[in-house]
Amino acid sequence: MKIHKLWQDYPNLEQDLQATLNLMERSIKLTNKDVEFAIFSMMASGGKLLRPAYLLLFSQFGTQNKEKAIALAAAMETLHTATLIHDDIVDEADIRRNVPTIQAKFGKDVAVYAGDYLFITCFKMLADYTSSLKSIQINARSMENVLSGELGQMNTRYDTSISIQTYLDNISGKTAELFALSCFVGAYESGCSQFFSNNCKKIGANIGMAFQILDDILDYTQDSDDLGKPVLEDVRQGVYSLPLIIAIKKQPNKLLPLLSKKSQMSIKDTEIVYDIVHNSGALKESIELATHYTDNALKGIKKLPTTPDKTKDILHDLTTLLLTRQF
Repeated sequence: MKIHKLWQDYPNLEQDLQATLNLMERSIKLTNKDVEFAIFSMMASGGKLLRPAYLLLFSQFGTQNKEKAIALAAAMETLHTATLIHDDIVDEADIRRNVPTIQAKFGKDVAVYAGDYLFITCFKMLADYTSSLKSIQINARSMENVLSGELGQMNTRYDTSISIQTYLDNISGKTAELFALSCFVGAYESGCSQFFSNNCKKIGANIGMAFQILDDILDYTQDSDDLGKPVLEDVRQGVYSLPLIIAIKKQPNKLLPLLSKKSQMSIKDTEIVYDIVHNSGALKESIELATHYTDNALKGIKKLPTTPDKTKDILHDLTTLLLTRQF
């Protein structure tokens, strides 16, 4: 499996991420080879591997055991993949990263089992490589937060009165939590102090918030092929992201009649929504909020110690790239 071209500028990290994917592939052994192949296809379909990358980078602030760091990175990406499979079930999504989702190809029952299997695989790797119960406890709490974010998003489906704060609370669990966890585990399991690791966790949380907001902005600035999923499909599913939430506050008379159609919205309806969001100034405000979280992350990174391998510089460059990404 090949990794995203993003990492070509970081050859050492690229090598470690390739090793991470290879370990994931070796760790997944299902008797149902069709489902096993579907999981591998999803893993190989263009994920950016940001969470394991941040784990590997933050592990370099301690005494890094390369084998252990790669195993923990593999556990983190396995956990992320499991949440995506379950997310696709809830969303009834047919496409992710330009390939059919497991639930679309094999049905929801098989997809649930596939996601559950990956959760087990994740915690097996954690149990084999973590030095104490601390990281497993943190992982369990993080999964609770992820679930809370997912449930929060589900509970606000088709809710045109959703507030910006509720959206932020949802993505804090749904997306930012795994970034925060990756940064914490990378630092803590390499021997860094609890205090230092907690600061790394805060950096990861800010990165995750910025990443999700930017991901939602891309839904209004990229086409389906670039996104790897149908544009504005979330709107039809009643999942209202930051640009739309802001636009509703600005243009309720234009948007509410369209959104009231819910899943029956036509392609023409979504095109009109797309234009209203663009013309409302909502994207500019969304970018400003993403910049706020990115700036907080960069301020935290600047306070990190300097290392001979320029980890701090790579973290700064990578996080800055997230603000202007077009992928």
